Amino acid sequence: MQEFRRGVRLGVDVGRARIGVARCDPDGMLAVPVETVPRDDGSLGRIGALIDEHEPVEIVVGLPLNMRGEDTPSTTDAREFADAIRAARPDRAVRLVDERLSTVSAHQALRQSGRSQKASRGVVDQVAAVVFLQHAIDTEKRTGRAPGEVLGPDEE
Repeated sequence: MQEFRRGVRLGVDVGRARIGVARCDPDGMLAVPVETVPRDDGSLGRIGALIDEHEPVEIVVGLPLNMRGEDTPSTTDAREFADAIRAARPDRAVRLVDERLSTVSAHQALRQSGRSQKASRGVVDQVAAVVFLQHAIDTEKRTGRAPGEVLGPDEE
């Protein structure tokens, strides 16, 4: 079994209106919320600035598959955004990971903390990114293999 690949990772939850961003520490102990980026013409630039700021070893983009594991229009959108990150930042690996139920889990966690759905609108995307990023790093630690599909550069 391989060891956990040490380094910060950014989790990116791509939505039609907002993009939630989370990060983990270099040891992959804990994923935390970073920011909610409005989905507009400046989104990719802001994600690039966050990459510069946090210097992740890879960007983990959530892939919203349906419950049967099939692509949806949102899946296509997330893949296209991941490709755009990869094209803009060829020095960074971009990994697509299954994010099924991450938004549901995020809403549930926010409700349990006493926040209404309306009050949570600005942070739910960040929390969803935390949920699937934490799952990805925990999976890698448990199995020795990073989950999902990597878009490059080639892993060492």
